[in-house]
Amino acid sequence: MKVREYLKNKLSQGAVHITLIDPSRQVPEAAGRLAETAQEVGSDLIFIGGSTGVSQRTLVETVDAVKQRATIPVLFCPAGTESISLNLDGFLFLSLLNSRNAHFISGTHARIALVLKRLEVETIPAGYILVEPGMKIGEVSDAELISRDNFWKAIGYALAAEFMGMDYVYLEAGNGAAQPVPAGMIRAVKREISIPLIVGGGIRTAIDARRVRQAGADIVVTGTVIENAGYRERLRSILSALKE
Repeated sequence: MKVREYLKNKLSQGAVHITLIDPSRQVPEAAGRLAETAQEVGSDLIFIGGSTGVSQRTLVETVDAVKQRATIPVLFCPAGTESISLNLDGFLFLSLLNSRNAHFISGTHARIALVLKRLEVETIPAGYILVEPGMKIGEVSDAELISRDNFWKAIGYALAAEFMGMDYVYLEAGNGAAQPVPAGMIRAVKREISIPLIVGGGIRTAIDARRVRQAGADIVVTGTVIENAGYRERLRSILSALKE
């Protein structure tokens, strides 16, 4: 089954949870164990997020370790990296719409598009929108961050993503953010778009996950929650809050 169809089926059943694994934050073997645990507690999909400073070797070894331990789909989610891996189930074709640098909007995509076509890699286009604080990816991508109270600007970018034919809108506060995207912004964006809404960044607890979901997120992405001791139970509580 293609990832697009898999996600559509999952969304028809309720909220979807995605575990984000950053290759720069642990050795490949540990990444494989994290992926296995995420699958065991109920995560629906794995994102491999290539952050800055990740070598091609580290990325490939991390992908291999994750694929050996997890059977749920694994998507490459490139953001701020020059490294690339195609040994996955699909490629999240992220266009960072509020970047001042065309490289992050369409430049990188143009460089690899023909390769993806020739290799018949499944691509899933998403409009990526960075909200304050944006964290490292905001700095690297020269993003014009959307302030947390500027709902209209977030709506404008989200509708632009839909009108350009993208499959998803992805609101992101940044990996490691202290707080998630504001619930009011999620609610405002969700009210105006007709494509699924992904929300990530700053979601560390079951309360965070429930608030984001109730505000309108169709897909919730968590990352740093799995990088500390006791992550199994924290992730389990987040999944329970989303799936209840």
